[in-house]
Amino acid sequence: MEIAPEPSTAHPWGDAPTPYEEVGGDLVVRALVEEFYDIIEAESPGLRAMLPANTSTSRQKLYEFLSGWLGGPSLYMERRGHPRLRLRHMPFDIGTEEADEWVRCMNQAIVAVGIEGPVATFLSSEMHRTAVGLRNRPDPGVIVPRIS
Repeated sequence: MEIAPEPSTAHPWGDAPTPYEEVGGDLVVRALVEEFYDIIEAESPGLRAMLPANTSTSRQKLYEFLSGWLGGPSLYMERRGHPRLRLRHMPFDIGTEEADEWVRCMNQAIVAVGIEGPVATFLSSEMHRTAVGLRNRPDPGVIVPRIS
């Protein structure tokens, strides 16, 4: 029987106690959010259409959320309460295409701010999982059975 090799890092994201610390803390989280929204504004008209004309509040909310979600200060919870992600995203028409586009923009931002290695892989995977969970409509051509 072959024994699995020792993991190369202490956690799926690396050696730091939290992903927040692994990416570099507050300044990097803030830069990630700014880059993410800049990419949406420049390259993603579908996602941009879901946002208000002025994205400063959206940027602040995502920064606060990611700070806590990554294991840093729980800014969102302290200021706004539980994030209730599915509920807050229900007004938006989110299918696989929109979720994939959101993940593409986030992955591009991760690279642009210099996050790399296991923490980049971890973030990409977790962001994808979260985006898939926020889908709230069937994709075109999918027939949803009616239960009476």
